[in-house]
Amino acid sequence: MVTTRDCEYCGDEITPGTGTMFVHTDGTTVHYCSAKCEKNANLGREPRDLEWTEAGSGVSGDEEDDEE
Repeated sequence: MVTTRDCEYCGDEITPGTGTMFVHTDGTTVHYCSAKCEKNANLGREPRDLEWTEAGSGVSGDEEDDEE
């Protein structure tokens, strides 16, 4: 049976045969769906700060207050 994984950075589903798996020296694995996710993770960017990630899609940094 083929298993699908979720991207560790953006949360999207990774179809079998695609994506990148990075193995740390301690044996832990990190799965990325694209080079975009891998590069942003290497740059140290937080997923919650980016609108295109699952973590950042529900959070809006600039909330407008209704002043009446």
